[in-house]
Amino acid sequence: MRIAVTLLAATFVLTLVISRVTTAQEKTGQEKTEGPTAEKARKHYEKALQLLHEHKTEWVLDEFKKADKEDGGHCLACQKQMIKFGSEYGDWKAAELAADEMVAEAQGGRDTAVAHYQFAVVLMNEGLQKQKKELFGRSHDEITKALAAAANFPDAIYVDGRVLAQLQRDDEAKERFEQYAKMKTVDDVNRRRALRYIERVELARARMVPPFSITTVDGRQISMDDLQGKVVLLDFWATWCGPCREALPHLREVAKKFQGEPLVIVSVSLDSDEQKWKEFITKNEMTWPQYRDGSFEGHLAKTFSVNAIPHTFTIDADGVLQDEHIGDASIEGKLKKLLARARELKSAENSLK
Repeated sequence: MRIAVTLLAATFVLTLVISRVTTAQEKTGQEKTEGPTAEKARKHYEKALQLLHEHKTEWVLDEFKKADKEDGGHCLACQKQMIKFGSEYGDWKAAELAADEMVAEAQGGRDTAVAHYQFAVVLMNEGLQKQKKELFGRSHDEITKALAAAANFPDAIYVDGRVLAQLQRDDEAKERFEQYAKMKTVDDVNRRRALRYIERVELARARMVPPFSITTVDGRQISMDDLQGKVVLLDFWATWCGPCREALPHLREVAKKFQGEPLVIVSVSLDSDEQKWKEFITKNEMTWPQYRDGSFEGHLAKTFSVNAIPHTFTIDADGVLQDEHIGDASIEGKLKKLLARARELKSAENSLK
C-alpha cells in the first residue's frame, strides 16, 4: 500500500509536468509532427498510438521504447510517453533514458530548462519510491541546470524545494518555497501548499495527497489545502457500480456516526449521466459533498490513479495520505484515531492563540 500511494503521488507530478510542457497529444494531433521519422520507428509508434486509443496502456511503453530506439533516440513524442508510462509502471530505466535523451536533444534556453526539469522530476519520483538519497541529489543537480538555463521557472523552484526537503536541507527548502510563493497568485494550489511547507517543512517529506480543487453539486468550492486540520475521506464511486451501491449504507452510517467531528467526506462520482447522478444522490440522501468526475478518465480519477471502484482514500489533518482501500472496507477504527489526532492539533492551536 505504501508503494501504491507513492506511485500515486509520482503519477500526479509527472502528469502535471507533461501537461504543462505540451498540449495533450491525443487531442491535438501534435504527436504526428513530433513522432519518429524512421520507417520502422513509425510502425512501432503507430501501434503505440492505437494501443492508447484502445486503452491498452500496459503494452504502450514497450512500443514507444522500440519506436524511440529505432529512431536513434530522437523521438520527442516517444520520450514524453516513456517518461509518463515508465514512471507509472516503475520502469525507471526507461524514464531516465527518455529524460536523458530530451536533455541531449534540447536546443535553446527554454527547451534546455524544461528538459532538465523533467529529468529532475523523474529522479525525484524514483527517489520517493526507492527512498534513495542519491536520487534526490541527482534531482537537485538537474534543477540547478534548469534554473541556470531559465531562472524564472516557478515549477522548477517548487520541485527543488521538495527535493531539498528530502535531503534534510530544510533552510534551503524553505527559501525555495518562499521564492515560489512570491512568484504565484493566491489562487495557485501549489502556492498554498508551499506556504504550509514554509511553516512545517517536514510535511514536504510526507506522503501528501495531490493538491486538487473541485466545485460540488451545490456550488461549494473545496480544495485539499483548505481542509487543513480536518480528516478527509475521499470516496470514488458510480451509480452503475453494484458494490458501490452496496457500500452506500455503510458510508451513510459513517457520515451520521461522525457528524460534528472534524471529518469531511467527499464522494467523487464517475457517472457520465449528470441527471441520473443528481437524481440518485437526492433519492439516497447523500448529504455530504458530492462531485462528478465523469469517468475513469476524469481529472480526479486520473490524479489518484483510480482503476476500480468503490475506492477510498483516508487523509489525515495534515493532508498526509494514510490509507487506500478498494471495496467496502471497515474504516471506523482508523477514522477514530485520525479524528483524535485532529482534535489534539486543534486544541494545541487554540492554546497558542
